[in-house]
Amino acid sequence: MPLALSQIRARAGALVDGPRTQIIVTGLILLNALTLGLTTAPAVTDRFGDLLYVIDAAIIVCFVAELSVRMFARGWRFFLSGWNIFDFFVVGVTLIPATGNLSVLRTLRVLRVLRLVSVVPAMRKVVNALLMALPGLGSIGALLLLVFYVGAVMATQMFGGQFPQWFGSIGESMYSLFQIMTLESWSMGIVRPVMEVFPYAWMFFVPFILLTSFAVLNLFIAIIVDAMQHMQAEEAAEVEKGAHLEREAISHELAALRTEVLALRDVMERNGPKS
Repeated sequence: MPLALSQIRARAGALVDGPRTQIIVTGLILLNALTLGLTTAPAVTDRFGDLLYVIDAAIIVCFVAELSVRMFARGWRFFLSGWNIFDFFVVGVTLIPATGNLSVLRTLRVLRVLRLVSVVPAMRKVVNALLMALPGLGSIGALLLLVFYVGAVMATQMFGGQFPQWFGSIGESMYSLFQIMTLESWSMGIVRPVMEVFPYAWMFFVPFILLTSFAVLNLFIAIIVDAMQHMQAEEAAEVEKGAHLEREAISHELAALRTEVLALRDVMERNGPKS
């Protein structure tokens, strides 16, 4: 008897989401990352260029096949998942012809390695936590931008005349302050030369570093950690809810079974042999 379309889709979904398929896809992604890295070495491409091309083409075929089966299994619901859309985009970009003016698109082949994020659950959790933290990160980013703007205006007015290469305009001052925030050559490269002309310049730069590098930036980490903890708490709550529902179902089944046993015992007692 031929299988119904829904059954075929269910089997295709179970196949593509099975652990073996996920392991194979993960292995292909890692292999593809290795081959793409090897293509950047002229000595390797001169000797094994044709083999690398064949491997790359075979991996693309596997990715397209896996994605096609998943689309067939999910139907229109395939595009309701952000991870499915991400995989569709990554694989689709690599299929664009990269000749002539579009030869720069060949570099986008490395995007296939990013599929590892959608395949490995631990990486997906990190990305989901980052997405969940975006509103808070946006607020902290706006605060940081405000601090940078105020600091750039002050630095331009105080130091722009003597050091136009660093503080000649708002843009140059913001870039210099960004370098100072990252602690990249901030002391010997910028602050100490400024202090030779303005001895009390440290009263501006030290509080700026404390405010940005050690306070505001740590808020980014705090928000991301809080988002990950929130996700873990939600997952634990879902697991506990599922276990609670299962316990309730078992309790109801036991109660029903006990009722049936008592009813059967009453029937047997009534229909038993009479003395």
